[in-house]
Amino acid sequence: MLVRLIYASRACEHIGQELVDSILATARRHNPANGITGVLCHSEDVFVQALEGGRDQVNQLYARLLQDKRHKDVVLLCYEEIDARQYASWTMGKGRLEKVNRSLLLKYSSTGVLNPYDVSGCATVALLAELAATGAFAVRD
Repeated sequence: MLVRLIYASRACEHIGQELVDSILATARRHNPANGITGVLCHSEDVFVQALEGGRDQVNQLYARLLQDKRHKDVVLLCYEEIDARQYASWTMGKGRLEKVNRSLLLKYSSTGVLNPYDVSGCATVALLAELAATGAFAVRD
């Protein structure tokens, strides 16, 4: 059974390119063997990540992510059974939201910035879906 899990968190320190590269490298190394695909978006201090795969594999990965000391304030935005993957092309795609057209962010929030803590989980899910549909994720594997 396939599931999709989307969560948000706040970085414990500034999100620099080194941190993002480290997260992506780890995901791209481990996700294929576990059948996990997804995307990682970030802004100045906020991460949003979508994970797709088998229920056990996604649950185990999320449990490990909850213990990761690089972030805090982890909130589950969406957990659902799915018939097909939305992010099947990415072992872990990357999106930096400062480079996204502000009008797209305004479509889903009142401020035009990524803040999943101030919008519904459904709005964040819809934003990620639209980003994927418009090719906003920078790295495909």
